[in-house]
Amino acid sequence: MIRWRRGEVRQILPSWPGVALCVVSVSTRHDTGGGASPTCRALAYTTLVGTPEVGDTVLLNTGALDLGLGTGGYALVVAVPDRLPADREGPGHLVKARYTPVQATVQGADEQGSPHHETLCEASGIDGMPVVVADLHSALPAVVAGVRAERPRTRIVYVMSDGGALPAAFSQLVAALRGHGLLAGCVTTGQAFGGDLEAVTVHSGLLAARHVLRADLAVLCQGPGNLGTGTPWGFSGVSCGEAVNAVAALDGRAVASLRVSEADPRPRHRGVSHHSLTAYGRVALAPAEVVVPDLPGAFGERVRDQACDLGARHTLVQIPVDGLEEELRALPVKVSTMGRGLEQDRAAFLSAAAAGRHAARLLL
Repeated sequence: MIRWRRGEVRQILPSWPGVALCVVSVSTRHDTGGGASPTCRALAYTTLVGTPEVGDTVLLNTGALDLGLGTGGYALVVAVPDRLPADREGPGHLVKARYTPVQATVQGADEQGSPHHETLCEASGIDGMPVVVADLHSALPAVVAGVRAERPRTRIVYVMSDGGALPAAFSQLVAALRGHGLLAGCVTTGQAFGGDLEAVTVHSGLLAARHVLRADLAVLCQGPGNLGTGTPWGFSGVSCGEAVNAVAALDGRAVASLRVSEADPRPRHRGVSHHSLTAYGRVALAPAEVVVPDLPGAFGERVRDQACDLGARHTLVQIPVDGLEEELRALPVKVSTMGRGLEQDRAAFLSAAAAGRHAARLLL
């Protein structure tokens, strides 16, 4: 459960919109005052807890950090108790991160009182819009690179599901891509929050991307922090199959990005990950266009062979990867997946970029 700690802010680190990073000296439960307190990096969501300053006392949740779990190596600031932020006034009655101590009230694009409510009441579909569905958040910039390789002026909207991080502010990728004009916006769906628009479901999030943010193309994947257990069904990427169904229900064109790796030490993720084979092969009940990257050599042949089983339900589309590595290197962010960069795992990023290339071609 939660490991509570009290600390004092010692230093403010370089941060990004919606997030303040700091170095905190942490009081342990057995602190006798006989020596220097240990320090850690702590992350504060400024819209939730305010902006910490040097000298502030902070309450921390250190549970995932202490256990070495995938939260980016940070403790989380729960409160700045001696300097609480002012009450935020504004419209909105959607509650996200519901029934947790940090539940946040936001205005949903689809709720009554929203300026977009009528638009979304009337919208019945997404007009055949291509939607690239991907498992990992790290695929997002690679998909964007693939789209730009074919159609640089495409208006791309990121639809964030709630399988990973719930606050959109956690993603430095989204902040950087938005800042460089490579994303037209972010819609946070389900329990996820903090996007340019909020939506109750993936379905209404896709409708908002199309009819409010005027997307030509959407990328749908979870936020940072994929959850997996090593079991056939216990992973958050199962939602990729559910996303394909949502796109089909809204008369969109689902483009399935395969999770591929040539460097993952876990056999279940080498070649085409079992996440993709399960989500698209068993969870997705509607057909999608599954992009098979035309990778060279024996590894490319392995990927093509593994993807063949998905052809019983979906259309397999083999897409060349020439020129995509250059597009990946030209991005304003460094691509990384599970700690591996482009040099260590080219196939992972070329596969996602190929999905973006195919989706962009559907618009030509």
